Amino acid sequence: MAVYTRIGAEDMDALIRAFGVGTLISAKGIAEGVSNSNWLIETDGGRDGAGSRRFILTMYEERTEASDLPFFLGLLDHLAAAGCPVPRTIHDTGGASFRMFPARMRDGSIVEKAVALIEFLPGVSADSPTPAQARSVGIALAGVHLAARDFAMRRDNGMGPAAWLHFTAECEGRWDEIDPALAAVPDLARDIAARWPGDLPQSVIHADLFPDNVLLTGDGVSGLIDFYFACNGAMAYDLAVTHAAWCFSPDGREFDAELSAALLAGYETVRALGDEERAALPLLAQGAALRFLLTRAYDWLHTPADALVTKKDPVAFLNRLQFYARHGDAAFAA
Repeated sequence: MAVYTRIGAEDMDALIRAFGVGTLISAKGIAEGVSNSNWLIETDGGRDGAGSRRFILTMYEERTEASDLPFFLGLLDHLAAAGCPVPRTIHDTGGASFRMFPARMRDGSIVEKAVALIEFLPGVSADSPTPAQARSVGIALAGVHLAARDFAMRRDNGMGPAAWLHFTAECEGRWDEIDPALAAVPDLARDIAARWPGDLPQSVIHADLFPDNVLLTGDGVSGLIDFYFACNGAMAYDLAVTHAAWCFSPDGREFDAELSAALLAGYETVRALGDEERAALPLLAQGAALRFLLTRAYDWLHTPADALVTKKDPVAFLNRLQFYARHGDAAFAA
């Protein structure tokens, strides 16, 4: 999450009123992440008498197409109805799950951008997750995979192998501006893309389940959030993404075998992996690490200097990729 586009106080007040959730009390920009502009919203609760309420307002930026929003927002409602710990979409007073907002750009032009209001869920994200928390995440992820199998809408993965090659080309000749070690990335991308499996069991996947997209109360999962990369894809790939996100130190240099074992065990208490899925996990994890390496590198080179956003080091995922290439079979051993 981040804030790329500003919304003035009067416009923010009118926007929140359109969702019928009461009068705006406060709106605070959220700096984490790199994809969309987000605010923590507090209102007086309106006529329901429940007192103040909190929500997340999201304005969708470059990587999110408005045409994808019925999928993303409909998925949240589908999963919430199935009992998964995800936030509901707040529909506006006309019943729509999102609205278009005339955003003023830095050059003075006006661009229509989609905005949605999402239920705020309690809990905190883990900076140093425990095995018990990783187990709970595995359980919750498998539950989403099973619940999403009958979701009627479909969306292709826009961050798959074709996108990796695109981002590689966009960063060509500029790797040294980040770190010389990244010069190896183009060859790695071509190799992994050429070996990518295409016949593993599918569902709708989260595709971005980092610790900051999981809310915890104690050891339990109270919320899975930020489904804006969700798509149809291999369930084992989603598990590999989560493994890469949860089982390493932030710099990717230290692998935590206890977290790995707990995450995998939790997942398999709900949904057992097939033999072909388990065999593919080391390669899937290399692809997962590559995907985040490349988007981090692209953002490092292309994010505006005055954007309220924290750049993330792509080398942390090069370290993960290299670990999986050397030790992947051991990392996912039963």
